[in-house]
Amino acid sequence: MKKENISRRNFVKKIGAAAAVTSVATLSGGIISCKRNKLSDGTLAKGEIPKDKMTYRTNPKTNEKVSLLGYGCMRIPSVDNTSTRESDSPIDQEQWNRLIDYALEHGVNYIDTSPAYCKGQSETVTGIALSRHKREEFFIATKLSNFAPSTWSREESMKIYRNSFKALQVDYIDYYLLHGVGMGDDGMDTFNKRYIDNGMLDFLLKEREAGKIRNLGFSYHGDIKVFDYLLANHNKYHWDFVQIQMNYVDWKHAKEVNTRNTNAEYLYSELEKRNIPVVIMEPLLGGRLSNVPNYIAQTLKQREPEKSVASWAFRWVGSFPKILTVLSGMTYMEHLQDNLRSFCPLTPVTEDDMEFLEQTAQQMLKYPTIPCNDCKYCMPCPYGLNIPAILLHYNKCINEGNMPSSKQDPAYRKARKAFLVGYDRSVPTLRQADHCIGCNHCVPHCPQNINIPAELRKIDLYAEALRQGKEL
Repeated sequence: MKKENISRRNFVKKIGAAAAVTSVATLSGGIISCKRNKLSDGTLAKGEIPKDKMTYRTNPKTNEKVSLLGYGCMRIPSVDNTSTRESDSPIDQEQWNRLIDYALEHGVNYIDTSPAYCKGQSETVTGIALSRHKREEFFIATKLSNFAPSTWSREESMKIYRNSFKALQVDYIDYYLLHGVGMGDDGMDTFNKRYIDNGMLDFLLKEREAGKIRNLGFSYHGDIKVFDYLLANHNKYHWDFVQIQMNYVDWKHAKEVNTRNTNAEYLYSELEKRNIPVVIMEPLLGGRLSNVPNYIAQTLKQREPEKSVASWAFRWVGSFPKILTVLSGMTYMEHLQDNLRSFCPLTPVTEDDMEFLEQTAQQMLKYPTIPCNDCKYCMPCPYGLNIPAILLHYNKCINEGNMPSSKQDPAYRKARKAFLVGYDRSVPTLRQADHCIGCNHCVPHCPQNINIPAELRKIDLYAEALRQGKEL
């Protein structure tokens, strides 16, 4: 791969002078937390939220103004006051309506969903919420989420496509994506089976010509051969936009986080060279850039006391000129309001900020968290494990310093108790890592290409050593 590097100085020249100071907080793709008790810990910014200050980017194809903050519909609130990704309770339609209303009122106009989100309910409840507004008030993005081999036939893929229009209650889709290209053990083979062999990509190109799809693109995960192939054929497909994972850690260090990932610097540069607008997922690295280790959080807050920890990630990614919108999953009104402060208007990062965040990224790499973003694509496990809960508990203990490395550690007893008690509270005994048999059923479904059985084995060995009081 040939990289086109962007110097920080040239980058800052591109984005121009900073606007009025604002603050940021939660994400997409990842958020601060879906737990209500995390909302009063000082991580969220405060202040008035103007209704007419949203930062917009122009779609070069349509000249339409797209809000730099996009609403990701993967973490919709449930009636038990948690996220549908954490609960089996029904979706709270009234609360979701209020969130969508408030977002539109404050300038958000890009709404991103999928047939795969919220156990298949996201499109339907989002369609209900949006049906109460004029069609010209929003841009809807959804996806051909034919992940399972049982949906790779033309007939089944067509059902998914047709149902999106019905569920969303629309007669055209503004932004349509091939969902998660590059996933699977052999990314190109899987891509061909999902979109080429069944003729679906050719069909979608015709739907774009007919106006049923206004913009056609893809979201990328994993196998760089697929990304390079699709861009090499840009003159054939004429991609209107591409969705990638990008944050200040993945910019230069994605492969250090996960060897199968690709540095966002390369992905963004390749899209910039072709003048393809970029949609961003995972600006908070699955929430990890809001739940950073304590001493890193203190450094970020010292530099900008009025801004949240997560705001640095949002300001960083939003400052790149080819970014069309930054997706954020916002379960609660507090999340939505905090993010609106970040983009109403956006204050671009400075050159010094860029250097500071690169140093922060290098510090983050010293904490070996697992790159799980709680998407739950690995679920259900055939043996009943709660895979995301296990991985997230492990990451939480790393970030909070509850990972003793030796019995001689002065904090060993306290950290041991925090890890084991928290583990049992977070994950029922029969769903913990020791029940993994290494069947690998989960591995092809992980967008982050995590070797899940290996990570579960590592966690199980660590937990067992703590239980038995063995030397680590």
